[in-house]
Amino acid sequence: MGDQAEGGSGEIRLLVRGDDMGSCHAANEACVLCYRQGIMRSVEVMVPAPWYTEAVQMLREYPRLDVGVHLTLTSEWERCKWGPVTRAPSLCNRRGHFPPMTSQRPDFPPDTGFLESGYRLAEVEAELRAQIEIALEDIPQVSHLSCHMLTPVASPDLREVTLKLSQEYRLPLEHEGLQFAGFLGGSTTDPEEMERRFIDTIDRLTPGTWLVVDHPGLDTPEMRALGHIGYENVAEERDAVTRVFTSVRVARRIAERSIQLISYADLNRR
Repeated sequence: MGDQAEGGSGEIRLLVRGDDMGSCHAANEACVLCYRQGIMRSVEVMVPAPWYTEAVQMLREYPRLDVGVHLTLTSEWERCKWGPVTRAPSLCNRRGHFPPMTSQRPDFPPDTGFLESGYRLAEVEAELRAQIEIALEDIPQVSHLSCHMLTPVASPDLREVTLKLSQEYRLPLEHEGLQFAGFLGGSTTDPEEMERRFIDTIDRLTPGTWLVVDHPGLDTPEMRALGHIGYENVAEERDAVTRVFTSVRVARRIAERSIQLISYADLNRR
């Protein structure tokens, strides 16, 4: 699945997307860096997250950076939490935080999966609607929606609500027809090895429109304090993603292959 090159031209288009802007200061700084000095053209912002206000200020400074509303129903980190922007008791615990995981994981404490939480669909719709409207008020260049940890599309009823809002606000949902080229992280935290693997990915791209998704970050004390069970090296891995997204070698290889870097806004215009 995925589109083919328009008119058989053989053109390769690559959409590089950075997720989780607003989650922390280091993520905000890294996302802007990957746009200003790198290959990232679309960024996803989390309205309920604690550094959203700073993200808005930064995004207003870069009006050509394409923005998606990263619809959020989970709060995954152990030492940094967020919750709904609406009054939504079925979506959060007694402390006002979203569950950490989309579904219950056997290695996590009980009652930490959103799908098993007894959420009320009306509260989900009101919450996601509020997140969209806040972002539209704050960020002029919002062009699309995306889903943090895929939670807003993780069941048929959630997906129906999310698609309804996508249609109502005329904000496409992540352009599902894109061919997925992969994530950078997950298998290595070494920037040089990650860069080598990404260049290999670039070399394998065939004509059409491709999507790469990952999470820019910086190896700072703030980001080192984040993490959860099974993902304790978040700062090291996300710093490596930033280095790859801003790599001169990566940019050179993209240019050598005449790959066109695009955004979701570019896709909307097509």
